[in-house]
Amino acid sequence: MREKNILVTGRPGIGKTTAVLRAVHHLRSTGLVIGGFISREERREGTRVGFIMIDLMTGEEAYLARVGEGRPRVGKYVVLVDELDRLGVGAILTALNSADVVIIDEIGPMELLSTSFKRAVRSALDSSKPVIATIHAKAELSAFGKEVLERKDYTLIVVTESNRNDVPHRLVELVHRITSRKQTK
Repeated sequence: MREKNILVTGRPGIGKTTAVLRAVHHLRSTGLVIGGFISREERREGTRVGFIMIDLMTGEEAYLARVGEGRPRVGKYVVLVDELDRLGVGAILTALNSADVVIIDEIGPMELLSTSFKRAVRSALDSSKPVIATIHAKAELSAFGKEVLERKDYTLIVVTESNRNDVPHRLVELVHRITSRKQTK
């Protein structure tokens, strides 16, 4: 297995981020340093009002997008590209320098509004470090998504209702296989 990148996909709301977070907690318990960022929904009174990014090394949070007026937009959300560049891209670059594993959540329409994000994703995927990245189910509809999916150095995991409880274990297994292979070289 030469793949050292892991792409996690599936329909929205299926549990991609939850699976990745569970894998992160387990990988940390084995002594690996995990960096990058995850995104979570922000809800008010049961309604989704935004997405918040969390830097996995510092715990710092910032909005990726929220309901409101402004541009650029994806659906009803205003995407805060400056915050994505500051926190999301910053977390990826810090992880490339200081972590054992890089987490990117997600490669999707909001994030692809940032040229810096795309550049950081390329750097991460091209690096020697294992990367776990969630990727939007319709990523192939964008030029960048297509570019990522045409790479030959990744394992694709599709999260479904029937396998979502097993995905964290699979992610941990793949990362351990990648990191042990690097140590034996």
